[in-house]
Amino acid sequence: MISLRDLFLALTVVIVWGVNFTVIKLGLNGMPPMLLGCFRFLLVAFPAVLIISPPAVPLRWIIAYGLTAGVGQFGFLFYAIEQGMPAGLASVVLQSQAIFTLLFASLFLHERWFISQLFGLIIASSGLIVIGCSRVDPALYKTLGETHMIGFTLTLCGAAFWGLSNILVRSAWKQANTHGKQFNMFRFIIWSSLVPPIPFLLLSLSLEGSETIIDSLQNFNIFSFGSIAYLAFGATLLGFGIWSSLLSRYPAGHIAPFSLLVPIFGLLTASLVLGEQLTVQQWQGCALVMAGLLIIIFGNRVLGFRSFRRKLSKTEILKP
Repeated sequence: MISLRDLFLALTVVIVWGVNFTVIKLGLNGMPPMLLGCFRFLLVAFPAVLIISPPAVPLRWIIAYGLTAGVGQFGFLFYAIEQGMPAGLASVVLQSQAIFTLLFASLFLHERWFISQLFGLIIASSGLIVIGCSRVDPALYKTLGETHMIGFTLTLCGAAFWGLSNILVRSAWKQANTHGKQFNMFRFIIWSSLVPPIPFLLLSLSLEGSETIIDSLQNFNIFSFGSIAYLAFGATLLGFGIWSSLLSRYPAGHIAPFSLLVPIFGLLTASLVLGEQLTVQQWQGCALVMAGLLIIIFGNRVLGFRSFRRKLSKTEILKP
């Protein structure tokens, strides 16, 4: 049973993570996406690496996670929002990482799914199709949201890299346990944050240009710093610090479901702060995605479906 204090902490984290998408949108008003990614992870890594010891895993896992969860996930997400993907809708579409995690777990770890998970995957995927098609043919709808296929596709790419990073975390955790070492997720995130700044800077130079970088730095203000500080200290250090602490004291099945609240706060914040309004079709797509995720997480527990061959190992769902 989760204590009232820890329940409050879990809700605090999902609110911080939900607001994160609106903060990204606001931060991109004064800074290009690749440069924003560079500063975000630079601020996460320093000065934290000077006072926090490295995780007990080989360097290759740290580098791989930094490239997938850092450059891959957030690079695509930042660029998607910069291209016009609504922040609230991005918070929903990015949760498709659970689908990619299942797919990659089956492909690389040879895990089998519960029938309920397959059912939930089909429903959630249908929701993504509904969201994606809401801009494919403007003649189909009288009212259109801001979503277009470029932003939607980029967000899906970010979710795919997030799913891949989940598999890397599980593999690193298993290897640490095999060698009798304790895997510390918070330390792992801090030290892996050393990896993304240089790739992000190189991407910024090639995609955004030196003139854009110089202009952003010359016009750097308290608003830009506030966005970077929130992404680094709030969404990453505070969020993952509390989340890792909760996962160390409670079963993953008691904590991970709270992540389903992130899109709710993401949509609410984007509506209140940015004035984003979704179309009926997009709301329907969001509902299908969330319903599918609920079935993936709770379906077997409630319906008692059997797996195809053997029980699927627990999948840790990490947040942005």
